[in-house]
Amino acid sequence: MRKTMMMAVFMMGLAAPVAANPPLRDVQQIDDALYTVGLANEIRRKCPDISARFFKAISYLRALEDQARELGYSEAEIKAHLESDTEKKRLRARAADEMKAAGYKQNKQGYCALGRAEIAQKSEIGALLRVSR
Repeated sequence: MRKTMMMAVFMMGLAAPVAANPPLRDVQQIDDALYTVGLANEIRRKCPDISARFFKAISYLRALEDQARELGYSEAEIKAHLESDTEKKRLRARAADEMKAAGYKQNKQGYCALGRAEIAQKSEIGALLRVSR
């Protein structure tokens, strides 16, 4: 009887719902960090005078992945989020909105001006970039 009772308690424990993590897009510290990396990447791609600090960017991304793992996200969840075209599009739209609000156009000159400003301010975005010319 005791063995049966223990088995029932064990099975009820297995049936209890597991608390799911919110989508990574809803974890502000992760979302903001991905925005930082994404905008720095857009700046270096669209401005020929600015290049990336690749080792620093890789280190930043690895630390971000570690942070997501510590929050309980699996490798598959992290990879799916990083490769999501929907999330990339959403972050690009956020960048476009913020650039427009700050008075920068989404053209070569706008990205170069933004990149130089971020570098001069020594912001998180600027720390991932350097003037190459």
